[in-house]
Amino acid sequence: MNSQKVQPLLDYIRKHVTLTKEEEDVLLSHVTFRKYLKGQYIVQQGDVCKYECYVLSGCTKTFYLDDEGQEHILMFSIEDWWAADMGSFITQTPANFNVQCLENTELVMFPYETIEELYAKVPKLERFFRQIIEKAFVASQKRIVRNFSLTAKEQYIYFREQYPEIEQRIPQYMIASYLGITKEFLSKIKSQLALE
Repeated sequence: MNSQKVQPLLDYIRKHVTLTKEEEDVLLSHVTFRKYLKGQYIVQQGDVCKYECYVLSGCTKTFYLDDEGQEHILMFSIEDWWAADMGSFITQTPANFNVQCLENTELVMFPYETIEELYAKVPKLERFFRQIIEKAFVASQKRIVRNFSLTAKEQYIYFREQYPEIEQRIPQYMIASYLGITKEFLSKIKSQLALE
């Protein structure tokens, strides 16, 4: 695989662990590069998530579709972020979530079949992935606490401050879904903020 293409991934990994050139070569021999078009699914509810994906470019949403067809957005992923149904990937059981591309998206994909082999050959990568999963777990817990303790307006302000680049790239109704409110209520919040 062309290491230029996946340089952002190598730079990202270097923030956590230091790999030798040989270890980087082993890593690159175990991953896949893939382009998805806007609207395509990386994984769908009910299918087993076979890849842990690093976003090189583009934007994805991870969401749950309830029995009424209502979409509940769990997260967005943009450049330098990860996208997958982690529960499904780790346990190799059917996914609870869909991961869909909101833009044309380029990914580096870590196949489940080779991840253990990769850990055995480059033990530092097991530590790297443990750190990534720990961070995701902490972020998830903090989000649950925010959902309990902040008003919808406070949650939106937090989202806007934390992820300004995401807000510019996705439709308002998706932000509303992520916040657990209607798009009309989000419009009202934005109108109030504009007056403050």
